[in-house]
Amino acid sequence: METLFIAEEKKYTGKELAPHWIYKNYHIMGNAIVSFIGECEVVLDHMVDIEDVINNEPIYSKKMLSFIEENFNSSLEQMVYKQRLLVTLTKELIEKKSPNVKIRRNGDDLYINDKKLSVSIATKSITSTLIHFGLNIDADGAPIKAADLVNDAKIENIEDFAKELMSAYKEETADIILAASKVRGVTE
Repeated sequence: METLFIAEEKKYTGKELAPHWIYKNYHIMGNAIVSFIGECEVVLDHMVDIEDVINNEPIYSKKMLSFIEENFNSSLEQMVYKQRLLVTLTKELIEKKSPNVKIRRNGDDLYINDKKLSVSIATKSITSTLIHFGLNIDADGAPIKAADLVNDAKIENIEDFAKELMSAYKEETADIILAASKVRGVTE
């Protein structure tokens, strides 16, 4: 799996959660995860989460750290497992960097003091499976009670945090493949 932190600010609208978006825009072919910082505004027309559409809950963050992963050999269910792994690794990294911060995971969401820190979705395209995972950097103006990486999680260098998280995720997914390939099959 390739990783890339995109240095220029980029707004996430939901349109980026599309097959080959990473390849078309950043020339990384195959399984990859990228991250970038920018405003996040997903209107209902571009929402993948049908529950959010039914509940009329668009997404907005003045400034968000977004991750997009595309995988060409995972089912949607496997991608949801990977999504949960990414969320869990994020929780662990925040706890390591900010040991006094109490962070709670509920499924694919992270909370600090009952304020939502993250948004996340896994979906399937005709050629691949995809994840968007976002962490508020500036929760000002969010339509719900929201936490952010700077004020609530006490993360100072967002770019370094993103790179460290992608590296941990890449290592963990590679280790899972290794663990699955080193065992002998049983017959009884």
